[in-house]
Amino acid sequence: MSLLEVQGLTASYGSSQALFGVDLTVAEGEVTALMGRNGMGKSTTVKAICRLIRASGGLRMRGQDLHPLASHNVARLGVGLVPEGRRCFADLTVHENLIAAARPGDWTFQRVAELFPRLEERASQRAMSLSGGEQQMLAIGRALMTNPRLLILDEATEGLAPIVRQEIWAAIRRLKQETGVAILLIDKSLKELSSVCDRAVILERGTTVWSGGMTQLSAQTTERYLGV
Repeated sequence: MSLLEVQGLTASYGSSQALFGVDLTVAEGEVTALMGRNGMGKSTTVKAICRLIRASGGLRMRGQDLHPLASHNVARLGVGLVPEGRRCFADLTVHENLIAAARPGDWTFQRVAELFPRLEERASQRAMSLSGGEQQMLAIGRALMTNPRLLILDEATEGLAPIVRQEIWAAIRRLKQETGVAILLIDKSLKELSSVCDRAVILERGTTVWSGGMTQLSAQTTERYLGV
């Protein structure tokens, strides 16, 4: 059953159109990769889903039209966003960041600490004092504390040290194996995406140009749409 359905999505920044027809679906419990070169509309698609920018076209979560909703109501409907660039509350402690938007459910501070033990060790530290990797863990933990049905990760490993990237990927694999949360995942590492994703959607100039099972993604397709 489809959890998220996007059909013919278009969006603009002022007079500049960024999306010209994005189609994608994410099923319950499925991990879907949203792929494409830089500037092809991936982050804009995420912003449209979360109602951070105005958009047109089909946009439904669990059958409900998202267009009339404000962004905070989309979050309450079950969409947890980890935005590009982390964006933690710098002056709040780790614990305060995690409980700031917490909603009732299975994900509690202790469960997040089990996924990312470093966060428990630094619970009383301000977010501004954390390393980039720790801030990314905090951003993921904060989204999980909203107890989402759909977790959106926008470049969650971008700019991090290799060892920290591996910790993030290990956490994503645990989420897939141990929870029923669906994940929409943007990242540049085809190797890592292939190891965790069920399906992939590729954007080119704001339009969906390919979608299918991850195992169906050919070398020719990746070279055409993802190669430098």
